[in-house]
Amino acid sequence: MENQLTNSDIADILQLDGKLLDLHDTDPVRAKAYVDSVFTLERLDKQIAGMTPAQIGQIRVYGKILQPAILEILETGTLAELAELAEKTPAGIFEVMQVKGLGIKKVKALWKDLQITGLESLREACEKGVIAQLKGFGVKTQESILESIAFLESLKGKLRLDEALLLGGEILEEVRKIYPDTYLSGEALRYENTVAELAFIVVKDGFGGIRLPEDTFHQDIKQSSPGTWRGHYRNFEIPVVMEKVSARDRVAKSIIKSAAEDHLMYRNGNDETFLSFLGKSGFESEEEAYRQFGFAYIIPEMRNGCGEFERAVDPETLISWEKIKGTVHNHSTYSDGKHTLTEMAEACRSLGWEYFGIADHSQTAAYARGLWPETVYRQQREIDELNAGYAGQFRILKGIESDILPDGSLDYDTEVLKTFDYIVASVHSVLSMDIEKATARLIRAIENPYTSILGHPTGRLLLRRTGYPVDHRKVIDACAANGVIMELNASPYRLDLDWAWIGYCLEKGVMISINPDAHSTDGLLDIRYGVMIARKAGLPADMTLNALPLQEVMKKLKKQGAAVNIV
Repeated sequence: MENQLTNSDIADILQLDGKLLDLHDTDPVRAKAYVDSVFTLERLDKQIAGMTPAQIGQIRVYGKILQPAILEILETGTLAELAELAEKTPAGIFEVMQVKGLGIKKVKALWKDLQITGLESLREACEKGVIAQLKGFGVKTQESILESIAFLESLKGKLRLDEALLLGGEILEEVRKIYPDTYLSGEALRYENTVAELAFIVVKDGFGGIRLPEDTFHQDIKQSSPGTWRGHYRNFEIPVVMEKVSARDRVAKSIIKSAAEDHLMYRNGNDETFLSFLGKSGFESEEEAYRQFGFAYIIPEMRNGCGEFERAVDPETLISWEKIKGTVHNHSTYSDGKHTLTEMAEACRSLGWEYFGIADHSQTAAYARGLWPETVYRQQREIDELNAGYAGQFRILKGIESDILPDGSLDYDTEVLKTFDYIVASVHSVLSMDIEKATARLIRAIENPYTSILGHPTGRLLLRRTGYPVDHRKVIDACAANGVIMELNASPYRLDLDWAWIGYCLEKGVMISINPDAHSTDGLLDIRYGVMIARKAGLPADMTLNALPLQEVMKKLKKQGAAVNIV
């Protein structure tokens, strides 16, 4: 069990236990210690699983209080107390705890004073104005709760793209044991940011519907039909749909099921919709279907109904995994990464890349062990030593992910900023600004002569947090005017910049950098999700920063005042 638990895993268990202790008015000293220790535990230089009991007891501030619980977690993977507390907590309370702005004190007040035990009863109380009357809440909190409930309910049954592709692949493997000619379709094939339904087409001639093992596939009889199986896989909430198609109709159905409605309703020179045209069926391939309709082939991920017919993009010009030559937004153990600078660089080399850019968190990001100036200089000295050893065969670039402060300034003095090869400027705090202030904040950061790349421009976390509001056009225009590169953060939790704005970036000549925001060697592979999203937007390889060779990347990153050495 020990080597499976990270410090974050242990902190999460302790935090939940602490919240439930507080909720049930049990041992307030331990409750506070368990919750407050999260920050300390996640910032430890050493993994707790590798510590001795004595070392655990010496963890700063709360070590002696935490020691018995941590040892139990390391031995069993959980806490017996946590299971007991969870057992006597109404299941709906855990949903209420997810509502933005509700700390455990307010959750307790809602439960004890108003007998609210779930989102439905919470919503009803808000709609009746009861919450606004409760001490410590008020009208604004009541409105915020309603907005948060609506957001949470909109997420039910949805998966992030990475989760959908993983689960879709598992389902596909199971179904192909019975129906070998089965294919993924729908939103997952179109690489949507989030997926609300997993769709498949099953090529099957003759009579009879689709029959699947009832122990793993749970059919919704009322929603199903002779030609379509609807239901769920195992205990996953996301709906699963499988449509039976004949071999003759396979190509047409494959396109129909993978395309957005606006794509299918596009009209050709004969004023015929693509959907109507596909009804003729009998095509040998998807390429032939598009050709006969009068257009070049459009790859599944671009079938969005966003002008793809007119653009006629050649798939060969698009960015692809094979064209990636490096990465420039990554973290190491200098801040909150799991692997050392050397380990991250060597992982990039093993992928055949030419360069690795380190962009650890800056000094304001104390929660992520952000780098103080003296640590920056120490890291840069290590980079110089490593680069000397690579002897020109590979290059580590000196970057930083500098926090954009509320006024739009970066969080280092000029003397520090000018030592970096490049700077990724990102917002990590004060996310509640209105659109005017948030946009002005980003534009001021973009106008900083040391800013090279604007990182995850809206700060969204898919299925967890909406991004802060920004005027995308103004922000992209500012990038164009100041020679700043726009990040497509490839973490499947973000996928930010949203793909729908990449077209405007291209129109304005703003280059895109597909960055994994990797905090581990495995995280480097998240670039593939960014590539998927970039292809969805029609991003050419020659407008992708990290598809360029090292020397060209160095030139693109060089801005006024920057210290890039191209030699």
